[in-house]
Amino acid sequence: MTVETITLGCRLNFAESELLKRTTTGNVTIINSCAVTAEAERQTRQAIRRARRDRPDARIVVTGCAAQLSPDAYRAMPEVDAVEIRDFTAPPTVAAGYRGRVRSFVAVQTGCDHRCTFCTIWRARGPSRSLPYEAVRDAVTRELDAGAREIVLTGVDLTSYEPSFGALCQRLLADLPALPRLRLSSLDSIEIDGALMELIAGEPRLMPHFHLSLQAGDDLILKRMLRRHSRADATRTVNAIKTARPDATIGADLIAGFPTETEEMALNSLRLLDDCDIIAAHVFPFSPRPDTPAARMPQCESETIKARAARLRNHAATRRSAWLDSLVGTALPVLIENRERGHSDQFAPVYIAGSARGDAGPAHITGRTPDHLIGIFA
Repeated sequence: MTVETITLGCRLNFAESELLKRTTTGNVTIINSCAVTAEAERQTRQAIRRARRDRPDARIVVTGCAAQLSPDAYRAMPEVDAVEIRDFTAPPTVAAGYRGRVRSFVAVQTGCDHRCTFCTIWRARGPSRSLPYEAVRDAVTRELDAGAREIVLTGVDLTSYEPSFGALCQRLLADLPALPRLRLSSLDSIEIDGALMELIAGEPRLMPHFHLSLQAGDDLILKRMLRRHSRADATRTVNAIKTARPDATIGADLIAGFPTETEEMALNSLRLLDDCDIIAAHVFPFSPRPDTPAARMPQCESETIKARAARLRNHAATRRSAWLDSLVGTALPVLIENRERGHSDQFAPVYIAGSARGDAGPAHITGRTPDHLIGIFA
């Protein structure tokens, strides 16, 4: 009798899957679903069908954002035994873990109070709710005691943590001297507060890779998305991060082919890769989500969306390749996570032959493949 989890989507889902795995008994496969795009929902349905083939005797339970938004559709699937729905009135429980790896995700917040026109996650997750500091601290302590060497704080809208996300990070690092590496999940650039900027500037245990929820590089598209930042705000934030921490690297989420996007608007997003020195881009071709304002806007042609997404990805790949090239011949701090593979502090993927999970230290970078660096521990 075993419990298995299949997780789609964000790092918060991975943390929540670990909580579900620890609190569920029986012969069960839990599908923790994602609804951020139409492709994510397609992959969820595919995962359900595969789970039934792989474990025909297990009970299939579906939870997560896709199930929350369309419970009847998932109940109607013949492979599904049950759909579990979240109770937004209940206090959130700290979800933490990524067992079998040295990096552990710890959820500090869930839900969202914003209403981006393309998004349904605020409906799937409910209003923004922050976990008490003491609960977060205790969860981090448990993960460190279990062997985690790096903690990743995660949530739906991390920077909306109340009363202050930066203050939360400061308290964790001050109260837990045994915490060697603190990494942050996706951040809303307009909500980065002064306390977090102080850490970026002066705390070496805060990992210097910052993934920003930028979504677009054109002001009119940002306005139609109901994002709360402008293009100038995005570049200003990146410049502040780079000034405070010159070794910092920037990742970003970008949507290609948002409704009403013209070619010039699309080029503004393309230029944002250079203007914000983005070396890790998550590019999403726009797909209309049911019952959202963006679904009712004039849509771009599907082929146009695909072409613009491909162009963004190609330019992002070129930038990333140049960045990896620039690291050959340098020394980088590296943490090995699994099977001789790990990441540098700046989140460059590194392969070190003969290394073991949990190995950490400065590594000489001797070469690279198309997708990762090759190094040796000093």
